[in-house]
Amino acid sequence: MSDTPGFGFDTLQIHAGARPDSATGARQTPIYQTTAYVFRDADHAAALFNLQEVGFIYSRLTNPTVAVLQERMATLEGGAGAVCCSSGHAAQIMALFPLMAPGLNIVASTRLYGGTITQFSQTIKRFGWSCTFVDFDDLDAVRAAIDENTRAVFCESIANPGGYITDLDAIAKIADDAQIPLIVDNTSASPYLCRPIEHGATLVVHSLTKYLTGNGTVTGGVVVDSGKFDWSATDKFPSLSAPEPAYHGLKFHETFGPLAFTFHGIAIGLRDLGMTLNPQAAHYTLMGTETLSLRMQKHVENARTVAAWLENHPAVEAVTYAGLPSSPYHDRIARICPNGAGALFTVALKDGYEACMKLVDSLEIFSHVANLGDARSLVIHSASTTHRQLTEAQQIAAGAAPNVVRISIGIEDPNDLIADLDQALAKASA
Repeated sequence: MSDTPGFGFDTLQIHAGARPDSATGARQTPIYQTTAYVFRDADHAAALFNLQEVGFIYSRLTNPTVAVLQERMATLEGGAGAVCCSSGHAAQIMALFPLMAPGLNIVASTRLYGGTITQFSQTIKRFGWSCTFVDFDDLDAVRAAIDENTRAVFCESIANPGGYITDLDAIAKIADDAQIPLIVDNTSASPYLCRPIEHGATLVVHSLTKYLTGNGTVTGGVVVDSGKFDWSATDKFPSLSAPEPAYHGLKFHETFGPLAFTFHGIAIGLRDLGMTLNPQAAHYTLMGTETLSLRMQKHVENARTVAAWLENHPAVEAVTYAGLPSSPYHDRIARICPNGAGALFTVALKDGYEACMKLVDSLEIFSHVANLGDARSLVIHSASTTHRQLTEAQQIAAGAAPNVVRISIGIEDPNDLIADLDQALAKASA
C-alpha cells in the first residue's frame, strides 16, 4: 500500500508497507527469520550486488519484515525512504556517516538526551568529527556556530528530558541558507505529533524503542530521508555526489535521485557498520505502530492533566511541560506539534537533589527505568543517571539540573498517577 493522497494517518499506521503474504496469504507481516535468500540465477545475484536490481541478499542489508517497517516509517514521516537499524543511537551514526569525514563538524542543540550529548561530545571524536553545542532558541548563535566544515545541524523536535519544542522552521531556514541538512530526532514526538520534514528537515531519526513500539520490548532505530536535499549542489557530500569506488564509480545521487541517501544507508552503511535491526524487533514495532495515534492521544491527555496538577503542588518549583499555558514553548504547539506537546517533561523540586532521589524511590505505579515512551508511566533522576557523565553546567543546559526528575507519562488512569505522585512527594518533602 502506498502513501496515496486521501489516506489518513490512522489508516497508514496500519496498512503502509504491508501486503498479504504472497505465499500463504497471511495478513499480518510474517517474521522472516532468515539469514540469506536464494538467487534466481547467477545474473540475478550479480545485478543485486551491483545495485542494478532491488531485492534481498543477506539480512544484514535487507529483510522482508524490516522492509515493511522501513516503508511504513517513510510513509508516516512523509519521506522518500527509510533505513532501519539496531537502536536510536545507531540511527544517529547512520545519519551522519555519509555526511562526515575527519576534520568536519556538526552543530547541535544543547537540549538533547544525555547519551546523545556524550556520543556527540566524546565518541564521534574517535572518527575525527566534532560537535558544537548551541542554545537553539538563540538563532544568531546557531548561525554563528556554522562554518565551512559544518556538515549537519542536529536537534530534537521535543527535547529529552525537558519536553521543549524546537522551532524547526527557523532552524531549517538556517540550515538551508548554509546548504547543509537538518537532522531531527523525532523520538519524543513520533510522527503523529510532529512531522519534521514538513518543517524543512532533511533527515529524521527515531529510537523505535520508544513510542513507535510503545511497550518496552525491543530496541531499534530508523533514519527517514526526505528525498528533498540536493546532495550534488556543492562538493560537501562526496559520499553521495562523487563516484563510489566500491560500486565501480557509481554516483549515488546521480543514480538514485531522491532515494540516494536511503540506498547509501543500506548498500554502504548497513554493509560496513552492520547496525542491523533484527526481524522480530521489526515485527513488534510494526504491531506497535498500528495503535500509535490512539496511544499518543491518551499520552498527551494524561500529560496535560498530571502536569497541571504538579504545577500547583507546593513541593514543586517548576514543570517544563510545553502543554501548560505557562510554558514559553506553548505557542509552538499549534505550529510544530498540532496534535499535542507529547508526554515527556521534567519537574524541579524545591528541596533539591535528595528530594528527587526520595521521590523516585517512593513512587509505586511509576517505574524507575532508563526509558521513555512506554505505555507505563516512567520516572528517572537524569542528573544521577542518563546525564551523569555531564558537568553540572551541561546538565542545566540540557534541562537535567540536579533538582530535576524526568517523567514520561503513560496511558494509565490519570487519577491513579496523581495519587501516586502525591504520596511520593509527601515522603520526599518530609
